[in-house]
Amino acid sequence: MVNIDFGRGSSSFGPDLHLKDYLYVSGPRVEDGQYAIAKTTLGMNDGWYEFANHTPGDFTGYMMVVNADRKRGVFYESTIPIDLCPNTQYEFAAWVVNMLKYSGIKPNITFVILDMSDREIGRYDTGDIPDRDPNWKHYGFIFSTTAATRVKIRMISNVDNPNRLGGNDIAIDDITFRACGPKITSGIGTDLKQSEDICENTTATFPLSADVQGSATLLYQWQKNEGNGWTDISGATNPALYTLTFTNAIPGTYDYRLTAAEPGNLNSPSCRTVSPVLTFRVNRQPVAEILSNNPVCIGDALTLDVNLTGTYEWRKPDGTVFSTARSPVLPGATDALKGVYTVTVKSFGCEATASVDVDVIPPPVPAVGNPEPEICDGGNVVLSASGGTTYLWLPSAGLSDPTIANPVASPAVTTLYTVQVKSGSCYREARVNVIVHKSPKADAGPDKKLLLGNDVRLNGKASGDGIRYFWTPALDIDNAGSLSPKVSPKQDTYYTLNVESSLGCVTAVDEVFVRVYQKLIIPSAFSPNGDSMNDVWNITAIDAFEAPEVKVMNRYGELVFESRGYEKAWDGKRLNHDLPPGVYYYIIRLRNDLAPLSGSVMIIR
Repeated sequence: MVNIDFGRGSSSFGPDLHLKDYLYVSGPRVEDGQYAIAKTTLGMNDGWYEFANHTPGDFTGYMMVVNADRKRGVFYESTIPIDLCPNTQYEFAAWVVNMLKYSGIKPNITFVILDMSDREIGRYDTGDIPDRDPNWKHYGFIFSTTAATRVKIRMISNVDNPNRLGGNDIAIDDITFRACGPKITSGIGTDLKQSEDICENTTATFPLSADVQGSATLLYQWQKNEGNGWTDISGATNPALYTLTFTNAIPGTYDYRLTAAEPGNLNSPSCRTVSPVLTFRVNRQPVAEILSNNPVCIGDALTLDVNLTGTYEWRKPDGTVFSTARSPVLPGATDALKGVYTVTVKSFGCEATASVDVDVIPPPVPAVGNPEPEICDGGNVVLSASGGTTYLWLPSAGLSDPTIANPVASPAVTTLYTVQVKSGSCYREARVNVIVHKSPKADAGPDKKLLLGNDVRLNGKASGDGIRYFWTPALDIDNAGSLSPKVSPKQDTYYTLNVESSLGCVTAVDEVFVRVYQKLIIPSAFSPNGDSMNDVWNITAIDAFEAPEVKVMNRYGELVFESRGYEKAWDGKRLNHDLPPGVYYYIIRLRNDLAPLSGSVMIIR
């Protein structure tokens, strides 16, 4: 193969080819009659497609970008002679792309082969190369050398339209010469295999044959490559048959091929044609190893596997073949499955045998203590299992050690544990459901206030599993077993909410304080003068009522203060402005079922 790919480099543009008729430029602006050696057409011309050089995988490679003249003439000629073999057929070809995005002058190229005396050996015309297609196209032809072994190439632009603008712009890459020798098909044996695997120390004979479609004057030579390059096999010149013999074959890769050439060219590597390579792989004797779940529990599946790739023949202890799979499975093991199992593996030309003695054993009989223990949250319980030699509890969350028979379990929520009870490779499972009860919680609610002779409702809350609740002391209370009873104590009293668990969890308690006012005291005067003494109208015991309504009017009946709840005592102001000293009148509604209270209050300043 001769390949002219215009080289490669780190800069964007390659070196001058020193062509006779076209001007070299080393920049992106390529005018008529000029060429560049470039990696890409990016940024060169708005009317050109943007693409990189053709050579596959060569990201630093160059191509020839030609803005061809609109007059017929040579735009490329090799300056270095090309050495070819005499009396040999070659394909001369190149990859070409019409760079034009629009319809313009279409390139038309003639490829010419010349000897060193400028005598023409062969030519080929591409015809018009279509535009508006950014894909590389392969153009070429077949020609034969004579006695001449040195040639040069010439590419001629056939366009001759000096009055028309636009077009005749091409890129060229990978100009090649490829020897076109005879067609050779070859193979191993009668089925013409291309490769063969044999085992080390094998002694065997293999016929190699080839069918050649070419001239009657061709000469032939079989060659071998044992890892150190191709060498001729002495006397092996018959293409129809060569007998290859291995004696105590040594591991390695052995390649064979047939070469063909015209007389005088057979010893020249660049002038002869070779057949496809026939490969023999001599593989080392493999060692087979059977993998299994031995010993097998009665009732479980017996699974077998082998470490080699190939074809398989499995035999039962009685010698019968039962599978050709790599990993056979025998379900429902019984005592009848006991014994020695054998596999024969044919792998890459070798044969290996292995065996395994399978034992079938009774499975463990798992037992657990209490299958449904109950605990309060925050508590724990000891689980217990028996019947095997090793144990594994799942899930492991909340367990002191999941690998022992009697771990301490303290789960946060009710959890179903599964224990694998194992004897040898056999195991069976049992389950323990640890039920976690929510412990009692008590909330007696906010403290309360009331006026002697009235009542107030407590706001208790209780939670937990299997609970009951009650208040103590059971005095002056309408229902001690209710979470929201009414109480009417005659003096300050602490009430306790007790929440008990019928499941054995700890009792929860919480207190609420009930403040008892003996009477409602409404001051008749106050002095909001900022001396921190009697600055607001404090109504004693009004906070014993949930939402008392207080209204204050002046002597003209105008509302100067209003409050619902009386959380903040009146400071003698109206809309943030001090009211004048004097008498004001109030109406207080403590509760809907009570008569309103009215009277007067004096502001003193």
